[in-house]
Amino acid sequence: MSALKNWIPATMAVLALCVLPACSDKGGGGAPVVKVNGTAITKPELDRAVKTLLAQNRVNQALPPEQMKKATAVALEQLTSAELLYQEGKKLEIKNLDQLVEQQYQKNRAAFPTKEEYEKALRAAGMTEAEVRESMRREIVVNHFVDQQFSAKATCSDDEARKFYDDNKAKLFQKGERLRASHILVSVDQKGSAEEKKKAREKAEALLKRVQKGEDFAAVAKAESTCPSRTKGGELGVFGKGQMTPPFEKAAFALKNGEISKVVETEFGYHIIKLQERIAPSTDRFEDVKFQIVQYLKMEQTRKAVAAFLTELRHRAKIEKV
Repeated sequence: MSALKNWIPATMAVLALCVLPACSDKGGGGAPVVKVNGTAITKPELDRAVKTLLAQNRVNQALPPEQMKKATAVALEQLTSAELLYQEGKKLEIKNLDQLVEQQYQKNRAAFPTKEEYEKALRAAGMTEAEVRESMRREIVVNHFVDQQFSAKATCSDDEARKFYDDNKAKLFQKGERLRASHILVSVDQKGSAEEKKKAREKAEALLKRVQKGEDFAAVAKAESTCPSRTKGGELGVFGKGQMTPPFEKAAFALKNGEISKVVETEFGYHIIKLQERIAPSTDRFEDVKFQIVQYLKMEQTRKAVAAFLTELRHRAKIEKV
């Protein structure tokens, strides 16, 4: 698959326009920080937006005050833009809106194996079920508005797609050598004690001896690995350089087809890697990636149109800091 595929968001809500998931606090109380055409964005809502923003950017440690201030400003700008689009979106009727919200809610709810885990996630997010449903309602309204007003009008000709392909062939469509590999992981907390790490490594060494003696690698992975890939017998799929953590990558690329590595330590724990296949460098044909290119260029066109529309909305809107 082309690297371009990773550029295409699953929904318009993830288009980096402005919509932060599960951040609505409308009607939930809290001190207002900004009013957008009379509608308040509250402190709890902003706090959740900042938390979401940091998580999206994989920031898992406390930021210095100045950087935190910048992150808060970005989150507030996104929330303001989201509110402006929502206000516009409400002007378009969605006949089955309640049904769509319920479908989305049930789909998200089903992602949690038990009611207890779902409720735990709600507490961690600091949200109620009503707030989750409201957040989904807002997201659906915004997505519908963007789809109707901008996405549906986006175009991309064959010549434009071909030009993008030619201009970006080396960067996006030429692949270096890739590997198809499986692994067995014995995870351990890097903050754990020396004794815990010792036990984890000893277990990994014992598993290594089992597969070296001929036990089926996939069967051992299914039974013993702590990685979600265990359900597929440890299969990781195809990856190239720069996609895995450095120690794992170094060990994997040093293997021959069918060869099993020694125990490899990474920040995730201890791995045993089996190389299934080396895939030679290649270049995607234009015909194979044309659809992805067209989708990407249409989304870029949509993103720019929405950004321009938001600039116009901001000029007309009454935005008051409280």
